[in-house]
Amino acid sequence: MSRLLLEISESFRIASAQIRANKLRSALTALGVIIGIVAVSLMGTAIKGIDAGVDRSLSGFGDDLLYVTKWPWSDEREWWRYRNRKPIKIEYGQKINEWIAEHPGSALKRAIPAAERFSSVIRGEYRVNMIYTLGTTEDYARAIRSEMTQGRFFSDLEAEAGRNVCVIGYDIADALFPNEPAVGRAVRIGGQAFEVVGVASRQGSFLGLWSWDSMVVLPLNAFRRYFSSGDDGSQLRVQVDPLRMDEAKDELRGLMRRVRQLGPEANDDFEINEQGAIREQLDPIKNGIALAGFFITGLALFVGAIGIMNITYVSVKERTREIGTRKALGARRRTILLQFLIEAVSICLVGGIAGLALAGGLAALIATVAPAFPLIFSTGLVVVGLIISVLTGVFSGFAPAWQASKLDPVVALRYE
Repeated sequence: MSRLLLEISESFRIASAQIRANKLRSALTALGVIIGIVAVSLMGTAIKGIDAGVDRSLSGFGDDLLYVTKWPWSDEREWWRYRNRKPIKIEYGQKINEWIAEHPGSALKRAIPAAERFSSVIRGEYRVNMIYTLGTTEDYARAIRSEMTQGRFFSDLEAEAGRNVCVIGYDIADALFPNEPAVGRAVRIGGQAFEVVGVASRQGSFLGLWSWDSMVVLPLNAFRRYFSSGDDGSQLRVQVDPLRMDEAKDELRGLMRRVRQLGPEANDDFEINEQGAIREQLDPIKNGIALAGFFITGLALFVGAIGIMNITYVSVKERTREIGTRKALGARRRTILLQFLIEAVSICLVGGIAGLALAGGLAALIATVAPAFPLIFSTGLVVVGLIISVLTGVFSGFAPAWQASKLDPVVALRYE
């Protein structure tokens, strides 16, 4: 074992001396590996960034909510199958909450009725259009994961009385109340005056997903009084035990079928959606990035491996007499094999480290130019990059190293 370790350390010393003696040749040889490592690193960074951005955008809405709606979130192409469904009635929420109160061991926690529309929000000369406006109850504040940077969420009494109060998102507050507090001020929503009682903390958005930053939340009774003539646009948001999600979906489906008075053979005339459906819609984007990244990575590494193999063959030819001399002095085939194999691996490792450094710099530059896109350059990507570099070196260097180890010392010493 000590002899093997000595041979490996000596091979690294020789490889280092060869790389220093042929800096330009080694750099050009490692170029394919550099490009490949940059591609695979940026691909992994982008995929992790998409996941993190989606999680950040959806975190303020709670990851333990199920959404009972008329329409599915992931099958919009067949809208004609769902257009004749009856709307989701606000009253369903009370019935579900009564059932939850009678069954304390249920995986369901609370049902929160809600209605939605898009509105213009105006304050004096300031105006923002197409703002997602949600009418809901005070229970919504218990389900979401968002803090208030100013003020508070509306109270039970305000919700029950349908007072003209609202909670607005950070971007809306910034647009309507630049450099001044929004709480206690009035805004006009759909022609009606509402007092701002709270401003949600900044959450950030990603890839056009809804976030708290561009939302207005009103008491449901006030919303229905001014903006809704029926149950169109109504939905239920049901908070559940996240560790019993499948059980919760089954319970909720059975409850909704009972509330809707559906027969055993009747199909569901409602949808139970969850945030996972949004993440699934982003899978094609991530798959496209992965496919492009793997193609570029594979092509670059293949070209790089061929280049390293050729250079290693050239190195074997240039040092044929040296190989013969070392064999004549007692060097084993394993020693010669390790020498050239480690030289190829060393070139790939240098290229891999350079590629990782370049990818890290590009990720930092992208984060500066486009801060809304979260980039995660993780330790795992560094490890993967280094492993790929080593495997590329082994693949490209083994054949010429094997040829060098099989040289006849007599023939090698006579080589001109």
